[in-house]
Amino acid sequence: MSTAERILQELSTLRPEKQAEVLEFVEFLKTKAERNEDELFMRASLASAMRGMEEEEDLYSEADILEQTE
Repeated sequence: MSTAERILQELSTLRPEKQAEVLEFVEFLKTKAERNEDELFMRASLASAMRGMEEEEDLYSEADILEQTE
């Protein structure tokens, strides 16, 4: 018997309110997985965009970005 079949079998023995809790947990797990995938994609995209930039010369010095007060 597969895991999905076992889950369905056990789920059918629960009261409807407990089945609803199981559904909420499954939805939580899916959302969590999607967030993790989005974060991995974002990190990979940023790493790809920044690749090779460490060899570029600096256009500005620290003095260029400091706020001058008078």
